[in-house]
Amino acid sequence: MEEPGFRVLLTESGGRKTEVIRAIRTVTGLSLWNSKLLLDSAPVAVTEPDWLEAAQDAAGVLEAAGAHVAVLCDWCDRTVTRLAGPLDPAPCSGPWPPGTCRASCPPATDWVRPLLADSQPDPRDAL
Repeated sequence: MEEPGFRVLLTESGGRKTEVIRAIRTVTGLSLWNSKLLLDSAPVAVTEPDWLEAAQDAAGVLEAAGAHVAVLCDWCDRTVTRLAGPLDPAPCSGPWPPGTCRASCPPATDWVRPLLADSQPDPRDAL
């Protein structure tokens, strides 16, 4: 089985196309021309990081530029919320056990981690 991952899906460019192209360049490292081509082919996966935090950071950069984006789980193709907590109580339809699906049970966001400093580390972070 392959490692878990996420896709940052660019659904629309929004109203500030130039800023979105710059954001795509920042997230992907592509040239100006290739970033524009990627934007023009929306909806398209911009990047596919392995870690939820990296996917959410990339989505944040794109959203700040005015783009409409979604973070999708590679296992079950469900949209991952940017909030802490489960996305959907239904089990994951992917190849992994439901308790390890990060779309169903994403780890706590960064602002929660200091509050959990005394608790045990999340075993899904080791996946």
